[in-house]
Amino acid sequence: MLTIAPSVRNAVWIAVCLLFACRTVRAQYEGTIGLTILQATTNLNGAGVRVGQPEAEDSSPPNETTNWEVNPATVGDPESLFTWYSNGLFNTNFPNSLGIESGHADAVGGFFYGPSGTATNVAHVDNFEVNTYIDYYVFENKNFSSTATDAVVNQSYTFGYLDAADQEMVDTNFDNFQVKFNTLFVSAACNFTIYPTVCAPGTSYNCISVGAYEGNSSVGPTIDNGRCKPDIVAPGPETSYATPQVAGAAALLLQAGRRGDGGSDTNSAADMRTIKALLLNGAVKPVQWTNIPPSPLDYTNGAGVLNVFNSYEQLRGGKHGWNFSTNIPMGSAHPPVVLTASEPVLNGWDFNTNNSSSTQDAVNHYFLNATNGVAGSDFMLTATLVWNRHEGKTAINNLALYLYNAANSNLVAGSTSLVDNVQHIFVRQLPQGRYDLQVWKAGGSGIVSTNEPYALAWAITSERFTVKESGTNLILSWPIYPAGYAVASTTSLMPPVAWSTNNIPGPVLTNGQNVVTLPAVDAAEFFRLQSPDF
Repeated sequence: MLTIAPSVRNAVWIAVCLLFACRTVRAQYEGTIGLTILQATTNLNGAGVRVGQPEAEDSSPPNETTNWEVNPATVGDPESLFTWYSNGLFNTNFPNSLGIESGHADAVGGFFYGPSGTATNVAHVDNFEVNTYIDYYVFENKNFSSTATDAVVNQSYTFGYLDAADQEMVDTNFDNFQVKFNTLFVSAACNFTIYPTVCAPGTSYNCISVGAYEGNSSVGPTIDNGRCKPDIVAPGPETSYATPQVAGAAALLLQAGRRGDGGSDTNSAADMRTIKALLLNGAVKPVQWTNIPPSPLDYTNGAGVLNVFNSYEQLRGGKHGWNFSTNIPMGSAHPPVVLTASEPVLNGWDFNTNNSSSTQDAVNHYFLNATNGVAGSDFMLTATLVWNRHEGKTAINNLALYLYNAANSNLVAGSTSLVDNVQHIFVRQLPQGRYDLQVWKAGGSGIVSTNEPYALAWAITSERFTVKESGTNLILSWPIYPAGYAVASTTSLMPPVAWSTNNIPGPVLTNGQNVVTLPAVDAAEFFRLQSPDF
């Protein structure tokens, strides 16, 4: 991951990842991030999505001022896929006079869109010298072309340490650009060895800030006002190579949304707020995940570890609007309303607007039925709310997310951060029942706008795990969605129970089920599904 000094903007540090090593890492992460199962069940590959890759210069001599370019031959893509930009000039051939090859750029591109990367068939790659991208485009708030725009931009660099005022300046410029051009910035959180706290541009409100799961990765909260960044993590030795996995996943969801996999409202499905909400909501919680309210996310792991298959399945649940909307006196209670309508799906999303006023709060109600027809089952609920900081604004509207039991009006969970423009609810053991998921918006004289567009994603899941005998074998099976579970076994249920995933082979995908075949043994053996520690 590259770091840029805030004033002189010259590269001061880089961790080099040899391409053969990166290819090995990519092969290892595909199952963890849900890519293997997504590729086995869909034809998503990023087709039609134009992407950007700003790159800082490698700090390795003797060419530390010029080596920032992706070499198409090294990455394994055709030269025609690329345009290179520097100092107001561009070139469509490689090699060219604008710069030279960067090992860092090649490795990042390999994770992002290379033949064994996450989004292998993107429409075009715009490769920028990073100072050109920041100064000439982002800070001047203008697009690089009158006819082309990058839908997803991977940023595997940071500014390193900035004071709060400089960080806010950088965040504002990136947020303004993102809103103006509907560009999704996927930005590295920073490496802990550079600076322990998340750095710009991974601190911007509207970006997806990415950490490296159990790798060299900075943590939140942000130094300006204590926001929770990173938003999500992906496996990798450091954030340079975790970030393009998330950027590639965003390109896959964008392709799916544009072509109608999430329903006929393709504009809403392809909105960057929807993509962000789905990516965060599909993430798998590692065993050590926790958040400290009012923070919506984990300061180290964000919403969890990227799982693009889960996010895609929630996109496929379709867009479903609120069941009831009401305005209430400011600061008043908002228990569930009496209503029989419910959302028709357990996994889905919405892109909608919440409208408060100078005198009233507003609440949009989504009624969800947690049920699978099996008595005594419990569920896991995840819900994520995303909205933007508006162009030209320093503050954000105050939105919150609440989950009520519709039968007794008891509050089950809430996410109420006053500084984040993400709210996130995660309930591990939710009893069967009917629930009211509420998107609440504050009214009052201090609101940024009366209307706030937002994206909401939700998922209610339950483990359905079966163990059957077949001749001399045991057949273990469970649905492919939700992904992210592993089989663990133990020979005794007497405390302390020692569950282990060792010696359990990986599942085979068969008719929408994960299937593991094991030889039956005479001794007692017990099995369960668990959220893995990756």
